[in-house]
Amino acid sequence: MSDATTTTAPRRILDAEKMQRILTRMAHEILERNHGIKGLLLVGIRTRGVDIAHRLAQLIKEVEGHEVPVGILDITLYRDDLEIIDHQPVVRMTDIPVDVWGKRAVLIDDVLFTGRTVRAAIDALLDHGRPAVVQLAVLIDRGHRELPIQADYVGETATTTADELVDVHMTETDGVDEVLVSARDKN
Repeated sequence: MSDATTTTAPRRILDAEKMQRILTRMAHEILERNHGIKGLLLVGIRTRGVDIAHRLAQLIKEVEGHEVPVGILDITLYRDDLEIIDHQPVVRMTDIPVDVWGKRAVLIDDVLFTGRTVRAAIDALLDHGRPAVVQLAVLIDRGHRELPIQADYVGETATTTADELVDVHMTETDGVDEVLVSARDKN
């Protein structure tokens, strides 16, 4: 008899086609709420939030005919669990190509879970200036908040347990567009 544990296959909650439809809808929602692109700044939270931000910017450009600036935000040093996740964290570049002051900044992330990443991202963004408004766009909202954070734009709400993993795969980073939910490895 084997001691191996049985693992269930991940379930796919988004494929490439559905992800594209969701991103298109989100781009339109961002434009509608902000009355166009004047003063708009998209800021992707590393890593996959950046991929999503660039895609949203391209979709917005297709509608508006003009580019919206896209920033890249690394929140590593702003995390409240830094000592837990890594003793030697890798800090990557933050690049916000325009002045944040007075902008309508949309923070973009792949998954909203506890809210701690977003809290760190807001702290990091505010170190670059004072935007007029900070909004939040997420591809997946999976619930289980530990902080009172709510997204302004949600691609898909996923029902998960706190011990499941939600993996967002983007073509730019992973070679495929999909979102999978799987059981966390208990070992």
